[in-house]
Amino acid sequence: MADTVNVQALRRELFSVPETLVYALLDGASADGLLDKLWEARPEQGCLYRGELEPDMAEVAPYLVLLRPEVELTQWVLEKGWGNHWGIFIATYDDLGNLRRHFRRFTMVRAPDGKELYFRFYDPRVLRVFLPTCTPGELAGFFGPVLFYAMEDEDPGKMLRFWLKDDHLRREELRVTEA
Repeated sequence: MADTVNVQALRRELFSVPETLVYALLDGASADGLLDKLWEARPEQGCLYRGELEPDMAEVAPYLVLLRPEVELTQWVLEKGWGNHWGIFIATYDDLGNLRRHFRRFTMVRAPDGKELYFRFYDPRVLRVFLPTCTPGELAGFFGPVLFYAMEDEDPGKMLRFWLKDDHLRREELRVTEA
């Protein structure tokens, strides 16, 4: 029998640092029904894209959502999204407004030909490859108010947690399955 992801283990690891706020940065393009769920649950949340979005763009936009340990929305995100690259998790002491401003700086990048492109850093398949390529200065800028990033590994039975210590990226793998 295959191992299954233990949602309680995920929750325990995400909310492991006392007095931190835990946010999910969710990709509307991957998270089916996200806007409906956000409308229903009404968590503290904000879109990373600026201005009034057309409905098709709003559906695929990234949303920063404050999670609480024992609420239905958190359960839904962990049960349905884990292993399906819905997004990443962030632990911080900062509020939604400051965190949203911080992350908005990274949504667009310039290609070598000068063309602007969307940078989908909130996809765990992207972030877990991107972070180890960064210089210490880039890491400091990208982490900003973030204590740690957490996301699924290529093997969804593992949670990856990244943080900075002495200007160096640290990576931890945590098993989050049950037999």
